[in-house]
Amino acid sequence: MNRLDGKVALISGAARGIGAETARLMVEAGARVAIADILDERGRETARGLGDAALYHHLDVTSEESWGEAIAAVTAKWGGLDILVNNAGMFLGKGIEEATLAEWTRLASINLTGVFLGTKLAIPALKESGAKSEHGSAIVNLASVAGLVGSQLDPLYSMTKGGVTLFTKSSALEFSRKGYKIRVNSIHPGVIQTDMGDQTFTARARSQGSNDVEAARQIALKTHPIGRLGVPNDIAKGIVFLASDDAGFMTGSGLVVDGGLTAQ
Repeated sequence: MNRLDGKVALISGAARGIGAETARLMVEAGARVAIADILDERGRETARGLGDAALYHHLDVTSEESWGEAIAAVTAKWGGLDILVNNAGMFLGKGIEEATLAEWTRLASINLTGVFLGTKLAIPALKESGAKSEHGSAIVNLASVAGLVGSQLDPLYSMTKGGVTLFTKSSALEFSRKGYKIRVNSIHPGVIQTDMGDQTFTARARSQGSNDVEAARQIALKTHPIGRLGVPNDIAKGIVFLASDDAGFMTGSGLVVDGGLTAQ
């Protein structure tokens, strides 16, 4: 189940957190994985820990040139690309009135432009590999529960992740219409215990006029009926599933992995 034997994957923002854990699970599942990030030292360390089945490449997801270089390096090294995971993202943690135009521009550049560019630049390689596979190639976009329901803490983040959610569906339909065997699905995490997750606790505390981050964490915990916050492995497992042939009849779908948060 969920095997990726012989597949080649590129994961943006994979130096740490969900991306790094996804890379680890994909290597375990038989894939060769390109870890792409702007955190060069951390990214190289993550790749070294995965052995010969992984490589690191610097990637600024807001740059078309950087995407082109990363994809060219991966296809030159391993002969193709079967899986793209648009994982890189950022959390702002500011309300509409507090956020500046420059902060919005940066948020949108990473969370929206990065997904557009990664998808656009990967199409030729994914189209070629997909044509050779029964279930095609795969794109997995990291959205969020904030792309399904509104975020009190960061409406601008919610705006970007809502865009990722609908871009996933629209690109899946476009590729199907054109006859490209490229499946596109999104995954929607709840609050995950990563650096970004910690930022949400800080933002919640700040919005309440407090510096009590632990109290904010406990509030977040109570919104998850399952009784705990998520960890990177919870989301990485879902990404590996969506990338695998076991999800071969899924495209334009959103996999919600949120501990019951949006069930309420």
